[in-house]
Amino acid sequence: MDTKNLDTPNNFFESKVLGHPAGLFVLFFTEMWERFSYYGMRALLVMFFTASVLGDHPGWGWPREHAMSLFGSYTALVYLSTMLGGYFADKLIGFRWAVIVGALLMTLGHGCMAVETPFFIYLGLGLLVFGTGFFKPNMTSIVSLMYKDHPEKKDGAYTIFYMGVNAGAFFGILLCGYLGEKVGWSIGFGLAGVFMLFGLLQFYFTQNIFGDIGLKPLKTRDIVIDKDDVDNRVPFTLWQVIVVLLCSALGLIWVINDPISKISHGASNLLDFKIAGMEGTNFTILLALGLFLFLLFYRLTKYSKVTKEKLYAVTFFAFLTFSFFAVFEQAPGTLTIFARDYTDRILVGNSSLIFLIANSLIAVVPLGIITWVLFLLFKQTFKKYGLANIILSISFVIIWIITIWMLVRDFYGAGFLNLSDSTLASLKIEKVKESLTQIPASWFSVLNSLFIITLAPLFSKWWESRFNPGANVKFGIGMILLGLGMAFLVFGARDIVPGAKTASVSIFWLIMVYLFHTMAELCISPVGLSYVSKLVPARMIAFMFGVWYLAIAIANKVAGILGENADRIASEKGISYFFLIITGVAVAIGVMSILLTPVIKKLMHEVR
Repeated sequence: MDTKNLDTPNNFFESKVLGHPAGLFVLFFTEMWERFSYYGMRALLVMFFTASVLGDHPGWGWPREHAMSLFGSYTALVYLSTMLGGYFADKLIGFRWAVIVGALLMTLGHGCMAVETPFFIYLGLGLLVFGTGFFKPNMTSIVSLMYKDHPEKKDGAYTIFYMGVNAGAFFGILLCGYLGEKVGWSIGFGLAGVFMLFGLLQFYFTQNIFGDIGLKPLKTRDIVIDKDDVDNRVPFTLWQVIVVLLCSALGLIWVINDPISKISHGASNLLDFKIAGMEGTNFTILLALGLFLFLLFYRLTKYSKVTKEKLYAVTFFAFLTFSFFAVFEQAPGTLTIFARDYTDRILVGNSSLIFLIANSLIAVVPLGIITWVLFLLFKQTFKKYGLANIILSISFVIIWIITIWMLVRDFYGAGFLNLSDSTLASLKIEKVKESLTQIPASWFSVLNSLFIITLAPLFSKWWESRFNPGANVKFGIGMILLGLGMAFLVFGARDIVPGAKTASVSIFWLIMVYLFHTMAELCISPVGLSYVSKLVPARMIAFMFGVWYLAIAIANKVAGILGENADRIASEKGISYFFLIITGVAVAIGVMSILLTPVIKKLMHEVR
């Protein structure tokens, strides 16, 4: 097959699905299975670590502090690793091989985690960190290059692509979470790996559809330098490179050492020292942060007034993004534990039936729509890429089987479906003694993806209308909505006494948390990177994106630290007080963002 000229617009748009190149939907399904595996495993990790070593589904019996510390470091390293993966793709192996290597590493990582022994769990997490780093930044790069001659279609392409992201997260949490909690942790972890393998094989056997895109590293970046960009060039000097390397080393040591020192109860601690009465861990991270901020603001002073002020605005937005994710990322940790230990998840009678019907609809309808998209892709690409289509089809057959099995098991368990002993045995469903529905604790995380798919078109219309608010107001509204979401738990958990380990709060409060947090995400997450690209000179975008992802990485670790302190605050003043603190801080930052609108607007120099 001649691939020399396949990156021309005519060749890409010759074979279309829903008005877009078929290659976009290859990326859609590959990204969907990667997000399925990532979010499916993530939904289980903290619960697995903190589950009792006794019982039907024993975990490791860790205190929540240890679980949140490791989880925070893991998610922080995932974001940091994207810089490494981006570098390798740009300089050494190209986007396409970076995606393949990343998918392979993640497949192996999930397979290791299914073994459940300490060595394989830690090895699996390490493989997942590096795998995600290679995979995550390079998929979007391929999308961008596919549409470089069709910029008018790029927004629609990214909308479709991110629907794949949310579909994968939705089904990963729904199915891996269900199997992990109800059947066995290793089944949940293993299922994530199986579908990552499907994503890898589908991409590998269809990759020629992308022509020359991503085959080799780019010798020069495909950026158009603004002809009016005559600002000062500020190359990194030797001492600045040394500071960057020192900050990176100190930060990595701190992130990795933090869970190790806590889990080992101080037996393994690289930072076991004091300086001026300050603990080594605190001194190390404060030194790294101080050096980084000094270097950042020092370099900003070297640019022209306009560029410098725009970069100040980007730095402010990066701070707001950091604040958002530090709270938003309580979902897989603190909020999931709240769902497991403090929420009444037992439903009987009509409430059970209503939930089962609703759960069936939110599982079957999206799956049916995506299967229809698969059929459209199948018609366009089967002749050239038959093996890849067969692999993708097999993955969907398995998803349908698991989904139907889950629904049958739930309807039977609630007493709304009668099954003979032989049928139960053939379906591997245990006979129940009491008819009821118990909602999996991980199920609530599904609501984020569900609400995004539902609400994203409404927010998109808002941003396109004459009522479209400015950047500061969007960030401010997002932070206030984030705080109001936590306020529902402040009220819902008000009667839980300090020190209580269990409670029976209504599921209504958690549903409202996820609704408000999703609206907050739609105000902040999609628009943040957009403002980076608008405010930053093209030659500096890579550097500022690095700063942006660094802010998110730090936020993920801070989210873990906040989660570590939840138990201590809950035992002293009650879990409601913990959520009250987060509510107050988030709302205060949101109000501050709105009040600073005139200042930041001036710094942005009419960029909207």
